[in-house]
Amino acid sequence: RLFHSGDEEAFGWSAIAAFQQGLTAVESETTALVGGGVAGFAIRPQDGPDFGFVKCGIRCLCRRTERQDCTDNVETHRSQGVQFVRLDNYMTSGTSRRAFMKTTAAAFPAILGAQDKAGTKRPIMGTGAHQYEVIHDWGELPAGLRYGNTHGAVEDSQGRIYVHHTVHATSESQDSMVVFDAKGKFIKSWGKDFKGGAHGLHIRKEGSTEYLYLCDITRAIVVKATLDGEEVFRVGYPQESKAYGEKKITYSPTNLAVAPNGDFYVGDGYGSFYVNQYNKDGKFIRTFGGPGSDPGQLLQPHGIIVDERGPEPVLTVADRRNNRLQHFTLDGKHKGFSGGVNLPCHFHTWKDQMVVPDLAARVTLLGKNNEVLAQLGEGPVNYREVRLQARETFPKGEFVCPHGACFDHEGNIFVTEWVEVGRVTKLRRLS
Repeated sequence: RLFHSGDEEAFGWSAIAAFQQGLTAVESETTALVGGGVAGFAIRPQDGPDFGFVKCGIRCLCRRTERQDCTDNVETHRSQGVQFVRLDNYMTSGTSRRAFMKTTAAAFPAILGAQDKAGTKRPIMGTGAHQYEVIHDWGELPAGLRYGNTHGAVEDSQGRIYVHHTVHATSESQDSMVVFDAKGKFIKSWGKDFKGGAHGLHIRKEGSTEYLYLCDITRAIVVKATLDGEEVFRVGYPQESKAYGEKKITYSPTNLAVAPNGDFYVGDGYGSFYVNQYNKDGKFIRTFGGPGSDPGQLLQPHGIIVDERGPEPVLTVADRRNNRLQHFTLDGKHKGFSGGVNLPCHFHTWKDQMVVPDLAARVTLLGKNNEVLAQLGEGPVNYREVRLQARETFPKGEFVCPHGACFDHEGNIFVTEWVEVGRVTKLRRLS
């Protein structure tokens, strides 16, 4: 469908070329084009306040996802971060269709939704120095194994990717840990005991051996294991802690971090909102945090990392229900806060960058000083409803509920999502 004003023929060519290149919006001197997608697009005059869709059945620039009228003006759309490209430099009344298509193919960047002639080109997220090719449903699961909620991912020193999930009710295999090679080929699976409770996942090389640290929110335990799942030790309810020992309170560990000396920190994210510190052998050291919003207090310490990007290690906590990052010394003293996140879940670092999966349908990249570098794949506002739906309904090139994320050694990012059928997305670094 084409709703037009002005020169239909000229702008028809412009529209087709622009949307073949994946542009979100295009404007000229007197006419603006918005929308784009399988359902068509709309062209409306720019010189009035009503600028937008006429029930064109495609994603609205103000991020609405259903068929509806959108009468937001140009400035509103620009404030939403919509990309507008002037066509005046690319087309004149004497430009042929062939010449114009050739020009736009070179001049317009391929962005989210771009496709090649076969319709197989993958979406692109980000801009500038932070661009990624989006590979949804990465990894080849064997027959009989179906993901539940995919909660975490890590890479080992051989480039293998480990995905921890809760196991779908219809899965024949009960294994919660799935291991792939770097190309996504299935290697092995294990971890039946973590079915339903698989949550936090961390990997660490100690001497010449790598170990996995796993959190189980159902059994309320933390397990240190070999890469094949052989248990080294486990830590349960922190009875030694005064906060937990005087009167038994709720405990459900969601994630952990390990310091350079081997001490590890467990976030009681689904329990009573403390952080418990242990030495390398699993012996209790201290408890800090606790429920609240004041400095040093936490509301759902869901993720945690020992951030070694600076001159000294800093313990950073994804203080999710306070919608912030909170920084501590390694002995539990409050240092400060960082923002720019939206329900942060966990962390991983690569060089000077930190990736933060935000449960509210996006992934945030932070710089060395925790400044926002990019926010990738922002998805539907009703993500809590979408996460319950079939895989085919998930938006392409967008996230639904990012829960875990890790860099690989090349700077690619693997994102695991809190969706009932599980989803692993690889973001292949382009710049």
